[in-house]
Amino acid sequence: MSTVGKAISLLELFTIDEPELGLTEIARRSGFDKATTRRLLVSLARHGFVEQDAETRLYRLGAGLTRLARIREARFPILQTALPFIRELAAVTAETLHLSEASNGSLLTVHVEHPARANRVNVNVGEYLPLHSTASGIAYLAHVREAVLKAALAGPLAPFTAHTVTDPTAVLDAIEAARKRGYSIMDQGYEEGVHSVAGAILGADGYAIGTLAIAAPVVRTSRAAAAERGKAVAAVAREISERLNGEGFNVLKSRAFA
Repeated sequence: MSTVGKAISLLELFTIDEPELGLTEIARRSGFDKATTRRLLVSLARHGFVEQDAETRLYRLGAGLTRLARIREARFPILQTALPFIRELAAVTAETLHLSEASNGSLLTVHVEHPARANRVNVNVGEYLPLHSTASGIAYLAHVREAVLKAALAGPLAPFTAHTVTDPTAVLDAIEAARKRGYSIMDQGYEEGVHSVAGAILGADGYAIGTLAIAAPVVRTSRAAAAERGKAVAAVAREISERLNGEGFNVLKSRAFA
């Protein structure tokens, strides 16, 4: 692994649940010795990507990452564009909504709206979603180039629950159904007791750049409720796509949303 790869792997150890970690724990989880880990952390801190609490000596992600995120958002404002639509739909459905963005052949969760109710689906910002076993992943794969689709289904497909579809042919069937329906459906494919629907957010070329999903407990999901949520999330994903891409998108959207 290159030095850059090692440094990035340290950043990926921090999560919503564990935003601060000590040197020993970082070294243990990364598999690097303490000297290498300290050297990488010092380099990351120099660029503002991590910072160390003066009292606890624990490390956390630094403001340098926020700066880069803001630069990217200014150039490609998917979250800024989507946020008003997400909050409106969240208020209507009273279920969990999560926005994901395509990132290196996967989907990264960039925003979550949780309902006030106690019995809800919890999704974390920063969580990577598998493509074959989530509604977000199926919606995404329904609108990608053929090479991306082949790569996603090339290796073994991990089973997350007893309901996870791991046969590539069956996953392709689900993808084709999502294309025809306009939204994807996933019933407990990634987490037991969770039913999700999702719509693809498209770029100007008509291919997916992200997804919007509604996740709800199975006990609150009748077939009618699933269809209603699916149509709603598809409509909002389409509107976000149109806002992101402007007039030029109208030329392509008929192909992508056919």
